[in-house]
Amino acid sequence: MTTIDALLRARVEDTRIGLRFEDSSWTWAEVVGEAAQRAAFMRAHAPIDAPFHVGVLLDNIPEFWFTLCGAALAGATIVGVNPTRRGAELARDIAHTDCAFVVTETRHRNLFDAAALVVDDRAWAASLAPFAGAPLPKTGPAPTDTFMLIFTSGTTGAPKAVRMRHERLATYGAKLAGMFGLGPDDVCYSVMPLFHSNAAVAGFTNVVASGATGVLRRRFSATNFLPDVRRYGVTFFNYVGKPLSYILATPEHADDADNPLRIAFGNEAAPLDIDRFARRFGCVVADGYGSTEGGMNMSRTPDTPVGSLGLPVTPLRAVIRDPETGDECPPAQFDDEGRVVNADVAIGEIVNPDGAGGFEGYYNNPAADAERVRGGVYWTGDLGYRDEQGFFYFAGRSDDWLRVDGENFAATPVELVLARHPDVISAAVYAVPSVDVGDEVMTALHLREGAVFDPAAFAEFLAAQSDLSPKWIPRFVRVAEHLPSTATQKVLKRVLRYEHWECDEPIWWRPGRDASFRSLTPDDVAALRAEFVARGRAHLVTLDRH
Repeated sequence: MTTIDALLRARVEDTRIGLRFEDSSWTWAEVVGEAAQRAAFMRAHAPIDAPFHVGVLLDNIPEFWFTLCGAALAGATIVGVNPTRRGAELARDIAHTDCAFVVTETRHRNLFDAAALVVDDRAWAASLAPFAGAPLPKTGPAPTDTFMLIFTSGTTGAPKAVRMRHERLATYGAKLAGMFGLGPDDVCYSVMPLFHSNAAVAGFTNVVASGATGVLRRRFSATNFLPDVRRYGVTFFNYVGKPLSYILATPEHADDADNPLRIAFGNEAAPLDIDRFARRFGCVVADGYGSTEGGMNMSRTPDTPVGSLGLPVTPLRAVIRDPETGDECPPAQFDDEGRVVNADVAIGEIVNPDGAGGFEGYYNNPAADAERVRGGVYWTGDLGYRDEQGFFYFAGRSDDWLRVDGENFAATPVELVLARHPDVISAAVYAVPSVDVGDEVMTALHLREGAVFDPAAFAEFLAAQSDLSPKWIPRFVRVAEHLPSTATQKVLKRVLRYEHWECDEPIWWRPGRDASFRSLTPDDVAALRAEFVARGRAHLVTLDRH
């Protein structure tokens, strides 16, 4: 079956539980019924002579599933809208993707001005009522029709909307179900936001394809993870980035492995956390590397070195190329402590030399298409290196690309917000390695003459910026006498990244999840060093200093 529509139609008479949320549940037949009702509503309100695009800005609640399923039956395209975006940036996302309307809830309605359907409002139920009991549409979408547009940030500029065809998502879901033997007796726990590609594949389509039970939680909670696994009988859990780290930070108990979980599937987990999580909870952790675009995917093998992404998934190939010359970079050389000693020549961009792979293009952005695939090569935008055995390692994002908690964003919008501070002359925002996984946000501030950095006032300023996404808030603040610049006054961020928090200027930081800043002391630096070593990520800090 090569459409989400076809996968759903196969569940129309399935009386087993298909979806659970808190204390409520729906059989698969009921899920399809809810979807048919929404499909009829969508078709009745489809725009004329305009794209049939439906934006969804919801937490992980049943209505998100029903809207996904309804759009699949109706032939509409879902646009996954990111609720961490703010102000003009969010408005731009909605307008850029030509959303006819946005399905949202009261808690998010004040974030944007576009036409919206508010699902926890009485008017929503009244609007749906005339379509109760609607039959399945007689015809469905073609495999090549776009089912979703999923936003991802590039190295510069505004986010780009990746096209996801029915065929691609349905195939991914079926392949994932087959890979892990998912079936009707499995229970899949979905806490990653459904606007993200990981959740669309591993928290939705795999569930529909396998006939398993999907369990939604509005938002991820580390402390409620194990209780939920036991309560619902969870056997499969998908994640992106730091969830494993957060769960492992909860108090450990002798019976943690006494649970039904058998598989955790995702990407970008901290290398040492993969084994720790598997041992503690008695399950298999399958961690890989990939992107929303689909042009490159890698997975670990049993002999994959610690810290490595693994190898490209067959039939994909990968090489490391110099983004300036296009030449292939030589393998990395390591010293006795495992540090890369030729980073200046070994690090390049991870590319697929055979072309676009699964990449179907961006919506309404031919310039970005041409940048992503050029010279017959797919350029991931990710920096990396490979060892003599061919294993690949991640080395950061090119240019001003940051990745925090599994999401990408550019530095410029953050810099524009910080520049509003009355004491800030110039702000440079850049990525530094996170102890757990991915990046942390660091900023170097050049203050006006006579100004003194006030950590409490700065935290209050950040909290007052309505368009500052929570993930944009700096973890480290460097108060600089001046910013290293070229002759044309362009800030040399590679110098700042090289020095990260180990420099001769004052550094303020937010330890853990603290909202307030405090001075970074030599003892803090030593503790950070030790933590990077303990987490198997010391090579990332080393790379930043080449």
